[in-house]
Amino acid sequence: MQGRTRRISTKIIRAIVNGENAETAQKARSLCAQLIHYVFNFFYIWNLDLKLYRGDDFLALRRDVWHLNNGAYTQSFQPADESPSPASNEQHATTLVPMGSLGYSGSTFFESLDGKYIIKSLDRHFEHHFFTHELLTPYLIHMREHPDSLLVRITDLLQVSHITLGGIFGTEPTHHVVMENLLYGTGQAGDASPCETYDLKPKDYFFPERDIANGNLASQSVKNKLVDHFPGKVQISHEATEELMALLDTDTKFLADFNVLDYSLFFVRYPYTAEPAYAGPSQPAAQTKLATRPIDCWRTGVVSSDEQWVYRAVLLDFFWARHKFHARTMSGIVGVFNIWAGQGPMTITTEPFEYRKRFMKMVQKLLECDE
Repeated sequence: MQGRTRRISTKIIRAIVNGENAETAQKARSLCAQLIHYVFNFFYIWNLDLKLYRGDDFLALRRDVWHLNNGAYTQSFQPADESPSPASNEQHATTLVPMGSLGYSGSTFFESLDGKYIIKSLDRHFEHHFFTHELLTPYLIHMREHPDSLLVRITDLLQVSHITLGGIFGTEPTHHVVMENLLYGTGQAGDASPCETYDLKPKDYFFPERDIANGNLASQSVKNKLVDHFPGKVQISHEATEELMALLDTDTKFLADFNVLDYSLFFVRYPYTAEPAYAGPSQPAAQTKLATRPIDCWRTGVVSSDEQWVYRAVLLDFFWARHKFHARTMSGIVGVFNIWAGQGPMTITTEPFEYRKRFMKMVQKLLECDE
């Protein structure tokens, strides 16, 4: 497993750091050389080469909308004492931190060495196909038109360079998304009171692992991954409440328009102390007072009304589309089951605008607004 992790880590770094240079070098080869290269690499089972997908579009988004310096961005994926172009696979294999499988989908996660970015594999074909072929262009447009959007900021998308046996049989992931790390700048390292994270979804849906046979058919570890519970209420000002609900209203409508389900609110809270030195990849400060919050306040930190906590929030996991074959199949299975059981829809089989309605209701109940 360590060898597999090392191989994937190396390929991710080479794709990001080399960027468009690798594709330019590939195009410079003769047609015969390219054909030999494709045929030879088709038989790869492991060690799959990756490349940037629509790298120019993501570069423009990072530079023009999120104001990320490209040199600093690529430096996040290599040690500070190394040159911008990786020279060997071994040299760069340890510059991503493996995070294991954090979710229910089985995706593999890495963290950049400086902690600013997280890389997530998209192992399910219907998810990465939907994102690359249907949602990506609208996502890029939405993020340009709504720079304050709470959709997680995807800074790059990687895919295999060409078709391989390893990609066909799923021995290694063929697609990865690079995202902002909402935990960066919370000052949690070495802290006696680390920040708390919650992956929040509406709970009043049918979860087979939880609801069939009183949950006795699934282990507790499996059930723990289904949905998180936030203890208590989020105490914030009326202004902050209105701002959060307005942002989520815009973003969830965008997702519902494209039949997206099962997304979640990734919510972070940590003790309010002093201003951390860094808030995120593009912001110089975090945990802002309510009167002077910048446009990215819910990313960089909103202080609670009692000044006990700092809150951050983004929307995650918008890769499940209701109209895709896999989702329609699941809906049919659940529908047949409910003829007998009457449990209702799951988060992955309900209607997009119904999910949006319950999601917004969940967030509203979470907040305690100071008048």
